[in-house]
Amino acid sequence: MPELVEHRIALPVVPPTTVPDERPARRSLLDQIGRLEQELSQLFCSTWPRKGFEFAVPARGGPRLLPLAELEELRDDLAHRVSHARRALSDRTYAEEQSRRLIEEMLLEPERFKWVRVANEDIGEPGCKHWHVRPRFGVIGMMLNWWRVKISSGCPLAT
Repeated sequence: MPELVEHRIALPVVPPTTVPDERPARRSLLDQIGRLEQELSQLFCSTWPRKGFEFAVPARGGPRLLPLAELEELRDDLAHRVSHARRALSDRTYAEEQSRRLIEEMLLEPERFKWVRVANEDIGEPGCKHWHVRPRFGVIGMMLNWWRVKISSGCPLAT
């Protein structure tokens, strides 16, 4: 019986003749980046004039056409910044609301909040005004448990 001989023929590898179209992916990424930048700018506007928030978006090396990988990095970086800004604003808003509630309670029952002081900055407003629970008539008021909330008139004279 004759033996079968197996012959393998190597087929040439032909590179693809068409280049995949990146335009839809690029358009989608640019739309996402635009929405994230708009959301970041809205968060910036909603926190004005508060301080302590970071909204800077660094430049990517001047005007140029970014490849898809860099567009994805930019989108992910912006998404992270928006998420961080939302979380920071939420935390700050919660703290300011607690300070406002504290001021209301101080005004209702000052004897419970002896020597407590809340500044305008604590409630997210500009200026130097503050609420301070102090004894009425100094030492005598302290011994007789006569407490009151003294509201400052604001900033001292400009220097």
